[in-house]
Amino acid sequence: MWSRLVTKKILGERLRSSNNFVADFPSNAEASSLLDISSLGPPSLSENNILNQRKHNFQNYKVFISTWNVGGIAPQDDLDIADWLDTPNNMCDIYVFGFQEMVPLRASSVLGSENSKISMKWNSLIREALNKKIQHCLEKQQYNNKLGRKQKTAEDEKAIFESSIPEGFRCVISKQMVGILISVWIRSDLRPYVRHPKASCVGCGIMGYLGNKGSVSVRFHLHETSFCFVCSHLASGGREGDEKHRKSDVAEIFSRTSFPRGPSFDLPRKILDHDRVILLGDLNYRISLPEATTRLLVDRKEWNALLENDQLRMELMSGQVFEGWREGLIKFAPTYKYCLNSNVYFGCVEGQKGGKWRAPAWCDRIIWHGEGLQQRLYTRGESNLSDHRPVKAIFTAQVEVSSTLKGLQKFFLSERFDQITTTFDQMSSSDEFRCRGRSSFKL
Repeated sequence: MWSRLVTKKILGERLRSSNNFVADFPSNAEASSLLDISSLGPPSLSENNILNQRKHNFQNYKVFISTWNVGGIAPQDDLDIADWLDTPNNMCDIYVFGFQEMVPLRASSVLGSENSKISMKWNSLIREALNKKIQHCLEKQQYNNKLGRKQKTAEDEKAIFESSIPEGFRCVISKQMVGILISVWIRSDLRPYVRHPKASCVGCGIMGYLGNKGSVSVRFHLHETSFCFVCSHLASGGREGDEKHRKSDVAEIFSRTSFPRGPSFDLPRKILDHDRVILLGDLNYRISLPEATTRLLVDRKEWNALLENDQLRMELMSGQVFEGWREGLIKFAPTYKYCLNSNVYFGCVEGQKGGKWRAPAWCDRIIWHGEGLQQRLYTRGESNLSDHRPVKAIFTAQVEVSSTLKGLQKFFLSERFDQITTTFDQMSSSDEFRCRGRSSFKL
């Protein structure tokens, strides 16, 4: 019975990794928006432009990254994460949310069928928070109308325009493996330029394969640049030698994560094959100091002295499994382990009994690999929902946008064009509208 359950779980995860994920797909009414290729630049059929395939320009996009181990605690209906996102004041273009222990890591959760109710709840809270700015603009418009303003300022015009957008952000991919969830959201007007979204799950938990530990990685192309986000939950433990298990998990994740190469075999397959790579999660790295010393330095807020003995920092400097990876400067308190519903670290309360004894540590981290990413913010939140504090970072990501005929050709060979032709085929069957297909367009 045990062997059958384990085998079924392992095979199930492998088979449904790349294609089985949640996303907001364009409706039929939005098919026309997919035809807008203005960002590719006005194509020219001149001889010079046809021969020159290396004309490119780059645009900068703001990317929000958040990781949070929620300790198996489901969010309340009235949980407001808008302050954490700071959307009215600091709007980004891409939002990536990573969660660990989204469900309690019991045997039924690890071996049983996946429960998507809690992931749907988190996605609903994210959708509501991200689109609050749209509601804010609408309320401002209504307020101005009540005042009877006859002349609208440029800010008013912008508010009215934004309030007319039914949804400011859309989910391009959301994938769960047991307690690990990653959810990626993007501005609605950028959605047509997202291609090849896929997911890959790697279990590193029980028997080295089950999903109580491991990673969920997602990838996609924005314009001509590939992104890969890896949400991980590595092996726990603060005893000497436990960091070797974490290193082993990282090696397994980099080795076993794999994406489809696509029909032309030109898409990145492994994590480090992508242009922009960010790894986030409860990496569980601890501070290699006696517990009493660690707590004393935490009380004194001597972060630099603690970071000199931080296991992840030492791994990054050694350049073994994390060769070429970088992390921003940490200027915040350790994110683990807190008493529930408290701002006090576990083990600091006199007479406290029960639970795992853990010294404070920066378990929750965000690191990146390669060029084209510049970190603008790296901080933690103060929500006491779980024994971890959430961590967030904001990056500026450089994205290549093709402005040549090659970009136009790629569009007509892309999945977006397939979606459009599929929509027209549906219109043909329902409205007697006949589409001649691709053969009617010739370069």
